[in-house]
Amino acid sequence: MMHAPAFWERNGILARLLSPASAIWTLVVRWRRVTNAPEHISIPVVCVGNVTVGGAGKTPATIAITHRLAAQGWWPDILSRGYGGKEEGPLKVDPDRHTAADVGDEPLLLANHVDIWIGKDRAASALRALAEDADILVMDDGLQNLSLKQDLSILVIDGPQGVGNGRVMPAGPLREPLGDALERCQAVIIIGQDRHGMAQKVAGQVPHILHADLVPRAEALALQGEPVHAFAGIARPEKFFETLRGLGAVVRRTHSFPDHHVYNPMAVMDMLEAANKDGARLVTTEKDWIRMDLEGRAMAQPVRVELVFRDWDKLDDLLLPLRSHMGL
Repeated sequence: MMHAPAFWERNGILARLLSPASAIWTLVVRWRRVTNAPEHISIPVVCVGNVTVGGAGKTPATIAITHRLAAQGWWPDILSRGYGGKEEGPLKVDPDRHTAADVGDEPLLLANHVDIWIGKDRAASALRALAEDADILVMDDGLQNLSLKQDLSILVIDGPQGVGNGRVMPAGPLREPLGDALERCQAVIIIGQDRHGMAQKVAGQVPHILHADLVPRAEALALQGEPVHAFAGIARPEKFFETLRGLGAVVRRTHSFPDHHVYNPMAVMDMLEAANKDGARLVTTEKDWIRMDLEGRAMAQPVRVELVFRDWDKLDDLLLPLRSHMGL
């Protein structure tokens, strides 16, 4: 996956020229939604998704919500398409046996927290999870998926990034019009500083607006004052580099790669040698680190982050009605 084009950030001439293609895309998406009937299953389904191409923070949001459900007594499993993996599924991810090439980097990361099933057919994966005693399902990146009836749909928005120029692909970064997505959602989670006033833009269109932040885990504090060379192959590599600077790390060199980039061990070795010559540590995101083979992992230090809600009670209020689905 390549980096998002710069014109997606503004309503320039190229975005306007592509607007007819965006209108066709929107019609196709709406037609698919009207003509596809989602399958109902006997346990609640929570969807955590986004409306933009690229990362908005849905994977850490999925992890945080899944942990909260487990703390409330649920037995959650996660459903994922398995983007970037060769396995078709349905398949339960085993982090001791599978690699990112098998199941995708995000499912492999999620598998360290909870049982996760990958497969293009989400309904088939749901039935497999149900057979293994899951009592609630969390769909990672499933907002545009049509196969399963969703009991709670949550839209994740990156606060600093917003929704770009607000146009649908190919004129902008949206997978569908923002209003269409909001009509199906009961909540919006805005991650990080809301630089584009998204809370005001979606107010009145969804019952719940939550705010959260991506916070480095305690071990990352050791990077304060330390020189680092950083690399990332995520939707917005600069987001990671900003996190490092916020930690107080001295970022001397950065390397940006396309989202879901597959690392050659020799390339990682070259970056490590450059870092060693500069007296710096070589660091990357956990998602990049898990995508590498064992040789590559040994050369780089992952910087792990977690999603922290500013008001956990608001999340509990959002999740509580799911009990009624089970007659509890």
